[in-house]
Amino acid sequence: MRQGYHRTNGVYTGRHLDHVAFPMGGIGAGMMCLEGSGSLSHVSLRHRPDVYHQPLAFSALWLEGAPTARLLEGPVPSWKLFGPPGTGNGMGNTSYGLPRFRDARFKARFPFAHIELRDEDMPVEVTLTGWSPFTPGNADDSSLPVAAMDLRFVNPNPERTIQGVYSFHARNFMAPDDADARIRSVPRGFELQAMATEKEPWREGSFRVEVLEPNVQVDCAWFRGGWFDPLTMLWKTVQAGEVVSRPPHREGGTGGGASVYVPFSLAGGERKTIRVLFSWYVPRSNLTVGVKSDACCSAAGPGTYEPWYAGRFTDSDAVASYWRDHVDRLHRESRTFSRTFYDSSLPPAVIEAVAANLTILKSPTCLRQKDGRFWAWEGCCDGDGCCPGSCTHVWNYAQALPHLFPELERSLRDTEFGACQDERGHQTFRASLPIGPVDHGFHAASDGQLGGIMKLYRDWRISGDDAWLAQHWPRVRQSLEYCIETWDPDRRGVLSEPHHNTYDIEFWGPDGMCTSFYLGALRAAIRMGEALGEPVETYRALFEAGRDIMEQELFNGEYFIQKIQWHGLRADDPTRVQTMRSGYSPEALELLQTEGPKYQYGDGCLSDGVLGAWIAAVCGVDNALLDPEKLRSHLLAVHRYNLRRDLSNHSNPQRPTFAAGSEGGLLLCSWPGGRTLSLPFVYSDEVWTGIEYQVAAHLMLMGCVDEGLDIVQTCRKRYDGSVRNPFNEYECGHWYARAMSSYGMLQCLTGCRYDAVTRTLTIAPRLAGDFRAFLCTATGYGTVGVKKGKPFLRVVSGSIDVERIDFTPAP
Repeated sequence: MRQGYHRTNGVYTGRHLDHVAFPMGGIGAGMMCLEGSGSLSHVSLRHRPDVYHQPLAFSALWLEGAPTARLLEGPVPSWKLFGPPGTGNGMGNTSYGLPRFRDARFKARFPFAHIELRDEDMPVEVTLTGWSPFTPGNADDSSLPVAAMDLRFVNPNPERTIQGVYSFHARNFMAPDDADARIRSVPRGFELQAMATEKEPWREGSFRVEVLEPNVQVDCAWFRGGWFDPLTMLWKTVQAGEVVSRPPHREGGTGGGASVYVPFSLAGGERKTIRVLFSWYVPRSNLTVGVKSDACCSAAGPGTYEPWYAGRFTDSDAVASYWRDHVDRLHRESRTFSRTFYDSSLPPAVIEAVAANLTILKSPTCLRQKDGRFWAWEGCCDGDGCCPGSCTHVWNYAQALPHLFPELERSLRDTEFGACQDERGHQTFRASLPIGPVDHGFHAASDGQLGGIMKLYRDWRISGDDAWLAQHWPRVRQSLEYCIETWDPDRRGVLSEPHHNTYDIEFWGPDGMCTSFYLGALRAAIRMGEALGEPVETYRALFEAGRDIMEQELFNGEYFIQKIQWHGLRADDPTRVQTMRSGYSPEALELLQTEGPKYQYGDGCLSDGVLGAWIAAVCGVDNALLDPEKLRSHLLAVHRYNLRRDLSNHSNPQRPTFAAGSEGGLLLCSWPGGRTLSLPFVYSDEVWTGIEYQVAAHLMLMGCVDEGLDIVQTCRKRYDGSVRNPFNEYECGHWYARAMSSYGMLQCLTGCRYDAVTRTLTIAPRLAGDFRAFLCTATGYGTVGVKKGKPFLRVVSGSIDVERIDFTPAP
């Protein structure tokens, strides 16, 4: 274990603090991060990521008798001093040159982040806790555009009373220039404002700071001047322990910045907590995506994205009022969730991997439009969303949202089987924003569309809503018929025609990965059809035929493979099939004749090779979609061949920064028999976040717990704070959605699942002996487990109506 980071309790110190940035905000409401040092960064409030946005905004503490006032932050990470844009010119007008505490220790207990600050020259102990509401089952409270910092000061000297001043300061970072900026004084705080213009109404926005103390003084009139004048004069005030109260400037230059001051006294042994509330309000955007085109942005107008909170709250005052009135309740409910989640005996690496990636729901990856429907990117580029449209084949992996906020997940099904599906049954795997008509001119994604059928089954069982299932069944059947006709027109039970998938290419001929999706969708359709009294014999025959072919023809005795085929299909010549960036040069045409179409995997051992079987299991469709021994054999082969604990000798001409050098990771594919293709599928040499967790979870489900944990621990070592942010697992962008496959480990390790249709709680652990773990349902959450050999459920929030417990002890 690297010194400075203790995985079992999540404490980060020293250089392991350098890249820690913990997201705070609401689902689809924007984000700000609390860094390991205590600074605020990644401030992204305008419905786009702004990864390197670290505005001049900081807390400070003056103590009588101390040699200097200090920022309530630890040391500046060294990488910030040389590397980000602007460092070559000294990064003027930042807080980097101001005194700060010498030592910081960071600990996360999602959705809370705790930072202990210590300095021998400061005679108080300081703990800073950043948080934002996260209340499973209550999507609205979890989507608020708010965050908070609770600062606890302790006087450890029983014989001395300490006088101090806490202050918070922020330049107006909401406005691009001074002409559009305003500072507004509010009770016990201030609001940074940017004004809309007729041509650019989306510029309107505000950020509010309120301190819940009775003796707050507010300065809305920073010194105006050039060069470094404002910050220079501000720090002189802080350094002197002064408290300033001034209204905003009435003329010119009103945008500068504002401060709040809280004088306090601490008797010997006394402690005091000051709560700072942040809220923001940006009611419009200039964002549209995929409405009959691939354009990401356009001028604002009737068809641009507006956030959910703009429909709930009329203005910034309404947001701030709700936040202020409900903060104690929201803190209590968020704390209840956190304590329940961490009250677990599951392996610490699993808990860490799940919790760290719940932050994705607070990141700009997620949006929630005005009518409440959920929409998401795959991840975040530095300044824009990356890969739009709640991409079905990526969000297949993500298992957190359907359990924690099932109404938001069901809105994805409503979109997929509604706006994204045409009269043929073709689904566009990227939804438009605002959600509405889309272009159906490109391939459907086989894994995405088939996965949606299994997810609809899952969401029905989670909700228990039979009417919702009946409403969607005709579209589900239409979607499945399209898949059969397009990719299995000969009705053999396997996908043979070229089928687009998550690797942004088409597989030609039957393969284990996508055929396992097909089998899972058929099985889900059988179960849904039977529940509705619909005929499903055709689907049953296809399932049985396809399972036989997959187990007999696509299993090489060790793992499942692909049979590359491009002759004798209904599809056109591969060179004339519409593809993404994969045309055929003269050199590629030569390869076509000897190896077949580009970008296949053939005899390779694919980490996603039985992904559809895992999706079927976590969706409650079938734990044994295929022969369990063959599934286990495949997964153990993936662990044996694809997990590299040191990549120093691995060649990756693709995208190497996800894992490289002496780091470890799970490769997407390997070719143990040596029959490597000249141009295998793109990304094959990479390590992808999320795939590591789905393989690990599937191994656990199949009883191979040690191998699964081996993969998880190898992955999380890359995210120890020294090189990468532990709360930002990335692939095609930051906070990549696929990483929420980690949530599936809770179900796969414990075998716990609640079925709201039958009111049955299943407990089938893979860990021997007693255990306890978090369980969340549509109506409540709590702790589930085995105690003294007997199953139990302790409901902590809401209710869970259990009529029967189906308990199978660990083998």
